[in-house]
Amino acid sequence: MAHHTLSTHVAAPPERVFALWTALDRMGEWVGGVTGVSNVSGPVDQVGTTYVVHFGPMKSRTEILEVEAPRRFVTRFGSWVLRGRSSATFEPDGDGTRVTQEFETVGLISAISSWVFSRGSYEGSFRGELEKFARIAEREATGT
Repeated sequence: MAHHTLSTHVAAPPERVFALWTALDRMGEWVGGVTGVSNVSGPVDQVGTTYVVHFGPMKSRTEILEVEAPRRFVTRFGSWVLRGRSSATFEPDGDGTRVTQEFETVGLISAISSWVFSRGSYEGSFRGELEKFARIAEREATGT
């Protein structure tokens, strides 16, 4: 199992940051390779809701394990490239929100993939995606 934690400040209130984070139809704006989300079984604020994230022809089934709006969102995800658990917390932080994301992956291929995605801040890396998310949330919070 591999474990990766990263965090960033977003100059927007937790409620807005959480709402954007859980807007499944917008995930492809910051998560590299996402081409869509389908088969959403229920509301995104309900434990047990499942959905499928598409990365081109590859699919990752995802299940919501914990949700406490606007503070915490935890999922289990899985594809042959990357599977495990992701959690995000949203805490008030000065003029905005501290977003902390944790990934715990399962299996050798997932450990190798997550190691690659955890290095650097290039687009498609865990850090790059989190920073891109922050820029989108800040832009929308200020209306620019």
